[in-house]
Amino acid sequence: MLDPAAPQLVVNARTLLFSWLPADPDAVAALVPAGLRPRPDHQVFLCQYVVDDECQTSGFGAYSLTFLGVSLADMEPPDGETPGGWWTHYLASSPRVRQYASARGAPVGTGETLVEVRGGRLTAETWADGRPLIQVAAQVGHTGTAAYNGHHRYVTARDGELIVADYPYVAEPVSPFEVESVEFLAPEHPVYALRPANPLQICWGYYSPRVSFAYPARPDALDAPLPTEDELATAHQVPARRARSGLPSGS
Repeated sequence: MLDPAAPQLVVNARTLLFSWLPADPDAVAALVPAGLRPRPDHQVFLCQYVVDDECQTSGFGAYSLTFLGVSLADMEPPDGETPGGWWTHYLASSPRVRQYASARGAPVGTGETLVEVRGGRLTAETWADGRPLIQVAAQVGHTGTAAYNGHHRYVTARDGELIVADYPYVAEPVSPFEVESVEFLAPEHPVYALRPANPLQICWGYYSPRVSFAYPARPDALDAPLPTEDELATAHQVPARRARSGLPSGS
């Protein structure tokens, strides 16, 4: 089992990430625990990605993953580009990933994610218990010189305590990108509460064949105080040996 306190790195995952307005805002709000607030529009997010080879990770191995949840008010990451989110479902193909994420408070389940692009058309599917749960179709183009980078902030619960972590990422998005349909195929499954409104209203998102990101070390309690400027300065102080020689300490 991987140490849940240790960071993990993933590179070049084939990733679809976007959000929509839900069909049942009250059902979405009911999934958010006390102490957190959904955005006024009750926005829902979905990420489906595939890691094809064990060489693309620092310890996870090859796997696929779908996570989805509710975007939160007043929970933006440091760069403020996308709203923070509460994970409601986290369906991973790998036992190793499930154990690691569960120890960090993710609502883990077993699932398989498929992402395919043929002739400019993307199809992404999430399966669990031998049946399809979610199917997405989109029109996609090619990567160019653009890149997205920043952080995604996600909140989970562990031992009755809300914890938050910021996940740094770099993505090479395709252009054009247009989500055509999002189908929730199992009304009896808990994910069905997050289904999109009709007509479909996409809020933001992208597809990228190359997304790199990290699971950071030491997720923090939601109410943990932010470090002061003095503490930050101390944490990033240049060692005396480096200050004298210009080389890292120990060089």
